[in-house]
Amino acid sequence: MTPPSPPRAGTSPSAASPGPAVPDPPAVPGPPAVRPVGSGDRSRSLTDGRTGDTVGHPDRPRVTELLLSAFAGHRGVTLPLGALTLLAGPSGSGKTSALRAYEALARLGGGAELGEAFPEPGACVPERARADAQRRRGFRIGCTADGPEGPVRLEVAVQAEPGLRIVGERLTADGRILLETALRDPGRRTVQAAWHTAGAAPVTRAPLPDDRLGTALLPLRVAGKTPGQRRVLAAAEQMVVALRSVFPCDPRPERMRDPVPVGTGRLLGGCDNLADVLWRTRAECGRRHALLVGAVRAGCAGPVTDLLAEPYDAGRLVRALLDRGDGTRTELRRLGDGELRYAALALVLLTGPGVLEVDAPGEVPAALRSLTVLADGLDRALDPGQRVALLRLAARMCERGHIRLVGAVSDASWAAEVGGVRVVHLDRD
Repeated sequence: MTPPSPPRAGTSPSAASPGPAVPDPPAVPGPPAVRPVGSGDRSRSLTDGRTGDTVGHPDRPRVTELLLSAFAGHRGVTLPLGALTLLAGPSGSGKTSALRAYEALARLGGGAELGEAFPEPGACVPERARADAQRRRGFRIGCTADGPEGPVRLEVAVQAEPGLRIVGERLTADGRILLETALRDPGRRTVQAAWHTAGAAPVTRAPLPDDRLGTALLPLRVAGKTPGQRRVLAAAEQMVVALRSVFPCDPRPERMRDPVPVGTGRLLGGCDNLADVLWRTRAECGRRHALLVGAVRAGCAGPVTDLLAEPYDAGRLVRALLDRGDGTRTELRRLGDGELRYAALALVLLTGPGVLEVDAPGEVPAALRSLTVLADGLDRALDPGQRVALLRLAARMCERGHIRLVGAVSDASWAAEVGGVRVVHLDRD
């Protein structure tokens, strides 16, 4: 279902058994019937020669919807995503599983194998999903990506039991199927793929591996000789660029307090190596570091004139400190959990793919790509002042277009103080 305004997402009994689009068991549903993507005042016809303009569509491809057709506790759910989105709901409403689905799609878009994207596939299967005669069960997810090509929709059906494999995939734009795959022979580790050609033959058919996303493989398989092939390539590339450059982030204060070895200077998702990153970034960009210090000043108790790192234990390690401006330096181990999480999240928002441990599409100019931060428990351990200050920082950074944030919070009533925030409410039922 599509959440109303204000956006609200939940489960729907009527969506419990979506019909398959490929000849697979109902327990592993395929993509639903194709409908025009991006209908309404934002739709645009894609001409086969790509001669139309891109007015009304962003230059930077971005994911605008997350589709949870049958995933964990979600059934028939569509989550609209803006530049700054908060998924709000009580414990058990599916906030974490929604972020997990987004992260999995990003991994698949970057070329990862299915097992890497879904290390625990059984947990992704809806609890009440019944196995078929061959004891097969699965799940289905997808997304919509907007960009120069207009809205493009990806839907993926995955078999989780007894073996993990993709059993159906569909890429559509303006109601036209650009790529469709289906599992024809369970004995083979391939799916039969057909993509739009619009040449001497309307479609091209070929086998693709069943453990990778077909959309991510298309640039290696499609020659781009006909207008139809070029359209398929453009749509697939837009989807891949929109999905990549995702940074799942959940700072762990208990891991941030101790000195750490000097490493690559790229921030990990748990922010364990915050001191190592500060050791690098403070010297690289004084302007960005000054912004970070200003942000930390708003979220930490007492005066703050600098946030720095210094060698420790004869140079074998590095530790982070707050400079109080009066000769006092406070080690991060003395800070509270909320202060540590606030400082780490501020650093994430003020840096980029060159500092964060993300898979950035190096072949795409920086001006045409954006980084998406997935922050589980965004408000965890933060006091009211820290929550609002962090959200205001996020709103300023997301407004520029180079970064997007999807954060999970238990309650978003406090977010009303900040403009530019889209709140999507999830329910347990």
